[in-house]
Amino acid sequence: MFENAWTKSMALGWIIMALSMMAGCSATTRDLSPDDVVHYDENYDFSDKKLIVSRLVDSLMRKSPLAARDDRPVLVIYNVANHTDEHIETGGITDDIRQEILQSGKARFVNEVQRDTIQRESDYQYGGNVSPETRIQRARQVGAEYKISGTLRSITKEQPRQVRLKRKTLQYYSLVLELTDLQTGLIEWTDNVEIVREASKPFIGW
Repeated sequence: MFENAWTKSMALGWIIMALSMMAGCSATTRDLSPDDVVHYDENYDFSDKKLIVSRLVDSLMRKSPLAARDDRPVLVIYNVANHTDEHIETGGITDDIRQEILQSGKARFVNEVQRDTIQRESDYQYGGNVSPETRIQRARQVGAEYKISGTLRSITKEQPRQVRLKRKTLQYYSLVLELTDLQTGLIEWTDNVEIVREASKPFIGW
């Protein structure tokens, strides 16, 4: 009888432990504000993108040549070159830079991404199916005066192996942005943002 009770107690214990493990493994979600600073590890994330864009756009608009202009010069922006070891979609950086500058009213942008589709629409309108009165006028596109370009770099340093429970990793990111005068080829403005983050990871863990 005692053995029976002990067996039941052990079985109950295993059931409770299994249920606890299942509860711990269940997925949970919660909403976060896009303005919250959230880092799950030392790698580049959306919080870094917001910081980089905010600081660089602020610098670009407060300094010459844009700060001295009141005629909304036309810009073109190209993808930021990714010179890190990570797969980082830098198009998100350029999209946010373009959006913030446009919303500021300091400049306008050539839509370089849609050039091919603009050309196809122009060809269609002149293909005989669109009345001459409503066709767009060719050779009326506006040329950009300045080009925005940049480079994203990173350096990773890991603590050497020693007798310890955790290893520290130091992650460094740097984004350099440039504004080039397309007529003269001169760099009229440049700035950079640096991010340095330290992470501590256990040698053994989940």
